[in-house]
Amino acid sequence: MTTEPIHLGEEFLQDPHQLYTRLRADVAVAPALLPHGLRVWIVSRYDDAKAALADPRLLKNSVRQQELSARQAAETNSVPVITEFLNSHMLNTDPPDHTRLRELVNKAFTSRRVAGLRPRMAEIAGRLLDAMPSDGVVDLLEALAYPLPITVICELLGVPEGDRSDFRAWSATLLNTGVSDADLAAASTAMVSYIDDLVAAKEKAPGEDLISALVEARESGDRLSSGELRAMVFVLLVGGHETMVNLIGNGTLALLNNPAQLAALRADPSLLPAAIEEFLRYEGPVNFATFRFTDEEVTIGGVTVPEGEFVVIALASANRDAARFPDADSVDIGRSTARHLAFGHGVHYCVGAHLARAQAEVAFGQLIARFPSMTLAVDPAELTWRHSTLMRGLESLPIRLG
Repeated sequence: MTTEPIHLGEEFLQDPHQLYTRLRADVAVAPALLPHGLRVWIVSRYDDAKAALADPRLLKNSVRQQELSARQAAETNSVPVITEFLNSHMLNTDPPDHTRLRELVNKAFTSRRVAGLRPRMAEIAGRLLDAMPSDGVVDLLEALAYPLPITVICELLGVPEGDRSDFRAWSATLLNTGVSDADLAAASTAMVSYIDDLVAAKEKAPGEDLISALVEARESGDRLSSGELRAMVFVLLVGGHETMVNLIGNGTLALLNNPAQLAALRADPSLLPAAIEEFLRYEGPVNFATFRFTDEEVTIGGVTVPEGEFVVIALASANRDAARFPDADSVDIGRSTARHLAFGHGVHYCVGAHLARAQAEVAFGQLIARFPSMTLAVDPAELTWRHSTLMRGLESLPIRLG
């Protein structure tokens, strides 16, 4: 394997698993250039990835990330990829700041709180499925995978219904590695302005929602700065719906491409929780974990990463590592998926994992029960994947319902 950086272009975005198979076989950690030019080191093997996710030598400090991005940009005469506006959230902080921020939101995502949301999730999913033609073709992303999670997270946070389409558009732009710098800046500015206005509205008239609770926590002395509050709202909104869109879409595609697995799930709905874990492992909603960086020389899997370099942990690759999951490129809803890394590992383990699993059980359970004969409406080769290195999700998923 060459030590020259691998250019991650359109071929990688459409099918990262070809590269990941080669990387796992050849080298533990490889340098690469993301589509927008940022230099990173990719960790591809399961054992290395799990260790790296919990390695205190790999830091997340947002200020230092911006400095390193600016330094790379100066070296290559390009625009910095990482900027300040929405970057100082809890995914980009280290303890003790991360611990403080996470404690403020943990109570909103407890298993008891999520269980209380299930009836509302079932109501929303049922209404969306009612609107689908029983024997027609629909884009499942537009019909179910987008509207269900964005409604759930916006209701949880207290985002007015009329604002959700704008938020969805801004979010999609910010996660797209193929947009122009101007479009990225415009979406970032619009998102910042919107969140600031929303927080100001909650300060004046708090409700029974999570944003109001975060505002009140700040006013009670929990040291949540304005920038931290803004970034917290951003990461909860984006993380709370973008990942679920991909989980529903990717999981449905996995079933439609594997009719025997779909038939087994139809025959025994009690397999659904295990099936969702397999969807998370096989084609999870997140490709790369969020950026980490080295503050000193760090050796991972025998490869030395220099100081001041970005490290990305390829969750999608680690979860396809045959050393951990035999026959890893096959879908098997009966396999043991214990300790898959789709939700991360360590202190940054996904705070919304309970909510994601609950929504997935509602969505898949109702979809399979309502449309037992659904099939893919296009050749799988016609499907395209989103232009994002962070997320792993489809642009659309046309299915025939009857």
